[in-house]
Amino acid sequence: MMAIQTVGIVGAGTMGNGIAQACAVSGIDVVMVDISEAAVQKGLATVAGSLDRLIKKEKITEADKAAALSRIKTSTSYDDLKSAQLVIEAATENYELKVKILKQLDALLGQDVIVATNTSSISITQLAAVTQRADRFIGMHFFNPVPMMALVEIIVGLQTSDATHGAVKALAERLGKTPITVKNAPGFVVNRILVPMINEAFFVLAEGLASAEDIDAGMKLGCNQPIGPLALADMIGLDVCLAVMEVYLKEFGDSKYRACPLLKEMVAAGRLGRKTGRGVYTY
Repeated sequence: MMAIQTVGIVGAGTMGNGIAQACAVSGIDVVMVDISEAAVQKGLATVAGSLDRLIKKEKITEADKAAALSRIKTSTSYDDLKSAQLVIEAATENYELKVKILKQLDALLGQDVIVATNTSSISITQLAAVTQRADRFIGMHFFNPVPMMALVEIIVGLQTSDATHGAVKALAERLGKTPITVKNAPGFVVNRILVPMINEAFFVLAEGLASAEDIDAGMKLGCNQPIGPLALADMIGLDVCLAVMEVYLKEFGDSKYRACPLLKEMVAAGRLGRKTGRGVYTY
């Protein structure tokens, strides 16, 4: 099985820099690439800030921080990814953009390099099909914030090889994560369960069964959830929750995935959650 010593990351945003930090802290060399020098430097600054918070909590030392940062190389050129044994695409959740990036990577990287995508919703089999390495293509879905969240969903496409799965699973474990293996399907496992639950909370709210505060308190205290489903929807973005439900309805053709009319109404009103200052709650 291939030993992964260097990981390439395309995208220095929230997910990309989080993955970079997790790798670097675990002793793995990282090449983090984005379209501009400003973008990669912002990503690197985010990692440094995150490591500073860990120092304050006495989880790591100044020397640990320096060592981790020394393992992260930043670049605006895909050519610098050639040293990696695994490249993770962590760009925005946009199919056309991901296809463009994956085609570029496929043409550039050696045939033995594994390519992974951090997509939370797009078909792994569909993305693999745009490359010439479908057997060495896999989903590696990290959760936000990456340095804190223990889970990684490893999604195998129709043609993903056992060797590819084994190498990526071993890497996730080396990062201190707990990987779960998932077959390719809309929403994979976690979001397939989570987003319909959020949608159901909107139905309960719309029917006036309880206030938003009481619905969230009920789920926090009754199901031991750290945050209620409606507050979580505001954090994720109501537009994102609606888009996911619409994908499920289209892909599964099952009416149980119909989006709550109240959720649609709030999105139409521009009440998208924390990012707009108002969703179910006001911020």
